[in-house]
Amino acid sequence: MTLNELHIGESGTVTAVVTEDAMKRRLAAMGVAPGVSIRLLRTAPSGDPLEYRIMGYNLALRKRDAEKIIIEKDGVKK
Repeated sequence: MTLNELHIGESGTVTAVVTEDAMKRRLAAMGVAPGVSIRLLRTAPSGDPLEYRIMGYNLALRKRDAEKIIIEKDGVKK
């Protein structure tokens, strides 16, 4: 599943970031990397961007960027 598919209050663990190198480096600099837990806090009134809690701070991401982050939803085992 991708990060943009979480519902408010749900969390997951990043398993992969599938995007071009520049964006991957920017996301990694913000803490978005495999093994990191992330939770959806809220969405903007228009639905974009999405606000997440990661590594002790809040991070806003556009939906099109969140679609490139693969996660395993907490509580779901494959």
